[in-house]
Amino acid sequence: QVQLVESGGGLVQSGGSLRLSCAASGFNFGYFRMTWYRQATGEEQRELVATISPVGSNTDYADSVKGRFTISRDNAGKTGYLQMNALKPDDTAVYYCHIPSRNLWGQGTQVTVSS
Repeated sequence: QVQLVESGGGLVQSGGSLRLSCAASGFNFGYFRMTWYRQATGEEQRELVATISPVGSNTDYADSVKGRFTISRDNAGKTGYLQMNALKPDDTAVYYCHIPSRNLWGQGTQVTVSS
């Protein structure tokens, strides 16, 4: 079955850290660029947070998370990651991993940062 499954979300205090995982199955994960998006409650659109090239050599980040978040991937393990440090209440959202060229989304994982 072709799918992405996120995990690792939760409740954390401001300044804390979380590591999100995105487990891929049913396709050649290592062939595709991967992204992380987030959507806060009440927002109509998802915000692009980070992107990584198929072999992990190129990454890019939204200005709002640059220097705090790190995207990475393990192609052999078919898993992508988002390490989130120095979290702020504004980071509260549902986080989704996404394979753009396959229009494939995970179900999302909730991240809540308390002040």
